Amino acid sequence: MLMPKRTKYRKHMRGRMCGTETRGAEVQFGDFGLQALEPAWINSRQIEAARKAMSRSVRRGGQLWIRLFPDKSVSKKPAETRMGSGKGNPEFWVAVIKPGRVLFEMSGVEAKEAKEAMWLAAQKLPIKCRVIEKHAGGAQ
Repeated sequence: MLMPKRTKYRKHMRGRMCGTETRGAEVQFGDFGLQALEPAWINSRQIEAARKAMSRSVRRGGQLWIRLFPDKSVSKKPAETRMGSGKGNPEFWVAVIKPGRVLFEMSGVEAKEAKEAMWLAAQKLPIKCRVIEKHAGGAQ
């Protein structure tokens, strides 16, 4: 599963997920991309499940890019613990996703296969997504 090797701080604050994504909102590396339409925390297990679904769907053909990384720790207190006594220990890692973010990219496969694989990956994620294609134009 994905997680950072080391971080500056063990425990993060929860933060806000307002607004839309400005960076990472277009297909950069591949020909097809899976774009998020809702804000969410996506944990490392969900990312791995989506990756496996895509690679199995195209039978290890083509190339796959993962454009998100879970670098935020989420802490939880143990069950049946009284209030107080500090913040809980880090339990899992999440990637903070805003609407418009490209999550996965794929190239080297036909359009129909790529869209089917992206749809399967979207079923593993807790948000609504859409499949987008790379723009034909070079300069913007």
